[in-house]
Amino acid sequence: MGGSMAGVLAARVLAESYGEVLVVDRDELLGVRGPRRGAPHTVHAHGLHARGHLNMEELFPGITDELTAAGVPTGDLGEMRWFFNARRILPARTGLVSVTAPRPVLEHHVRTRVAGLPNVRFLEQHDVLGLLSTADRQRVVGVRVCARADGAEPQELDADLVVDATGRGSRTPAWLAELGYQRPPEERVKVGLAYTTRHYRMRPEMFDGVQSINPVASPAHPRGAFFGQVGRDLCILSLTGVLGDHPPTDPEGFLAFVRSLPVPDVYDAVHDAEPLDDPVSFGFPASVRRRYERLTRLPDRLLVMGDAVCSFNPVYGQGMSVASIEALTLREHLRRGGPPESLPFMADMSRVIDTPWDISAGGDLDFPGVQGRRTLMVRVGNAYMARVQYAATRDARVTEGFMRVAGLIDPPQALMRPAMLLRVLRHAPRRPAAPPAASAPAPTAGTAAPPAA
Repeated sequence: MGGSMAGVLAARVLAESYGEVLVVDRDELLGVRGPRRGAPHTVHAHGLHARGHLNMEELFPGITDELTAAGVPTGDLGEMRWFFNARRILPARTGLVSVTAPRPVLEHHVRTRVAGLPNVRFLEQHDVLGLLSTADRQRVVGVRVCARADGAEPQELDADLVVDATGRGSRTPAWLAELGYQRPPEERVKVGLAYTTRHYRMRPEMFDGVQSINPVASPAHPRGAFFGQVGRDLCILSLTGVLGDHPPTDPEGFLAFVRSLPVPDVYDAVHDAEPLDDPVSFGFPASVRRRYERLTRLPDRLLVMGDAVCSFNPVYGQGMSVASIEALTLREHLRRGGPPESLPFMADMSRVIDTPWDISAGGDLDFPGVQGRRTLMVRVGNAYMARVQYAATRDARVTEGFMRVAGLIDPPQALMRPAMLLRVLRHAPRRPAAPPAASAPAPTAGTAAPPAA
């Protein structure tokens, strides 16, 4: 259930073990290269970084070359122009690849690969209405679906295994309750985030040799942006604002928000650039983690993956990478022989999610207005991460280590190893104060730029 990234990656590994894999989605999928109604977030900036890229190459050998031939930019994650706390960290050649394809384009390439497998087919423009189970409700045996067409009648689809990859709007908790099971407990971190995105015709001088320019939001400077190349002559600018401070969708307000960023680099690049569309916004109220692993029982032959289990604050760029790790975890369970067992599988999903959740949810809790429980580990972790980010402005080896953690290659504990700890504390024995913003100057008379926000 679900034909976005988590669903098609699951289908890819299920095809190794099952005679037929059916992907059901409410939208038209095959051949679609643009944003679709069921996935409005895909219009905004996305990146497939480091661990996700490696996993994608394992599942789809040669896909990086395929994307590059199609005009998708790739580069070293550590050589982008990153700003943390309004300071630029030193670039570092990490060997970690970042793919900055438009999300719909990346999904199109992956989905086309999966659809080309002889035992995979797609059932498009169908809603999933519910689960089918045995009379004793101990095992899921299929789903009930209905075409999105006038007069369509529901139909039942038998299945040996059902995987829910329907995203944040997953109805599995409600369906479990209907079958007499408990809903999974939920954890929420309310960030009140919104993205507002616009595309521009790219000029080479905009990026000065780098793939993207990313002033990342921080508690002292909570407005952020991701500005990157996404095609041969196309670039994307996604502005981010938290806790209700949302980037406007009118062109004048959008540009004013750009000029209010704590560094001038993005404004300098786009204030006189040619826009290709109007700004569009997407809201993300809270990161949500559903704790299926804490349930004492689940029906057999039902698995949950992707955002249906955990949806991360998208500014951390983890979603697709985590989905790829989950798919490889599914492969491990399948290779044990027989269908995966629901509870053990969901326990392993939790272990996959733990580290990226700690990174994103913990990072969000550094913002004073974000609601959530700030444990000692969270407070210490955020204080140390601020030191790491400052040290990375002085030491490229720290940048490399930081990017390996951000790219989900190394666990956060790697930044506490003695050699790295010495590098960090040499430059930042105390948590450094954030510098004042150095946003773009007010436009001179006669220019079209609006006053600052």
